[in-house]
Amino acid sequence: MKALILVGGFGTRLRPLTLTLPKPLVEFANKPMILHQIEALAKAGVRDIVLAVNYRPEVMVSYLKQYEEQFNVKITFSVETEPLGTAGPLALAREILGKDDSCFFVLNSDVICDYPFEQLVDFHKAHGGEGTIVVTKVEDPSKYGVVVNHADSSKIERFVEKPQTFISNKINAGIYILNPAVLERIELKPTSIEKEVFPFIAEDGQLHTFDLDGFWMDVGQPKDFLTGTCLYLSHLTKKYPEQLVSNAIEYVHKGNVMVHPSAKIGKDCRIGPNVVVGPNAVIGDGVRLQRCVILEGAKVKDFAWVHSSIVGWHSSIGKWSRLEGCSVLGDDVTIKDEIYVNGGSILPHKSIGANITEPQIIM
Repeated sequence: MKALILVGGFGTRLRPLTLTLPKPLVEFANKPMILHQIEALAKAGVRDIVLAVNYRPEVMVSYLKQYEEQFNVKITFSVETEPLGTAGPLALAREILGKDDSCFFVLNSDVICDYPFEQLVDFHKAHGGEGTIVVTKVEDPSKYGVVVNHADSSKIERFVEKPQTFISNKINAGIYILNPAVLERIELKPTSIEKEVFPFIAEDGQLHTFDLDGFWMDVGQPKDFLTGTCLYLSHLTKKYPEQLVSNAIEYVHKGNVMVHPSAKIGKDCRIGPNVVVGPNAVIGDGVRLQRCVILEGAKVKDFAWVHSSIVGWHSSIGKWSRLEGCSVLGDDVTIKDEIYVNGGSILPHKSIGANITEPQIIM
């Protein structure tokens, strides 16, 4: 089987982290975002993976070579000279995706869920249509484009953009399985698969929905990255608790805590709920961590408090400082002692010596 992962461009929504690494390589729960997908695809029997990129492919090429051997997959980079939207990359990768009659997966690189690839293949083959879209249910459909099915059927009738009255609460989850026949519907030019391809397949009665059970999140921006982290840690608590720190450990507060074995935790800390501490991070004494992500090599000094924030690689938070309000520190940022940061988005290599009381970008 084959898969195409839509990686795309600059990852601007996840800055300042993506100023240092391309978005797919930013660690989500201590492993690169894209590795969650590659692992799940390989487990489902995918052997050819195409990454559609238009920004810094050279960084990813060297990085992902190791995964080819590890998971016995072939990873090909399909490099766009101009951004081709969500459908154009399929046309660009036509040679690989259409090389035989087998169906192929398409997924957005920043979607995190319990990838149901094996069940998806069975469902897709059973209905015999050209395509299947994975859908997830949301509480407020008015913020999204929704998918409307024919009565009592998985067949899609139509798509409605941001409906103001309730017609459906199912939204496109950014994961598809398609037959090679779909490639004949796509030209090699900037094209949206959601707006310019799917409606026509649906009109022909060839497009179905597959309902996703469990959690789902597009983690492409800091607020959603943190929410997605909470959902993912809760999922691990239920299914793979061995990947988390036991609640019996004295510093764990209310659970859902992931700490890399190489990280150092000081005494009298309270960590949790919903915290990820990365490799070689150093957490001082009396530190309070809550609903946050501490990336590799970061230092949180004694009696600091981090809440609803992301601390970038090798950054340092001074003693008695407080970080909250969806603050994001880029690579190698220094927050001095006794500083308050609320909603600060701080670019790499900065040193902060004054309070940031209102959300802002510090360049």
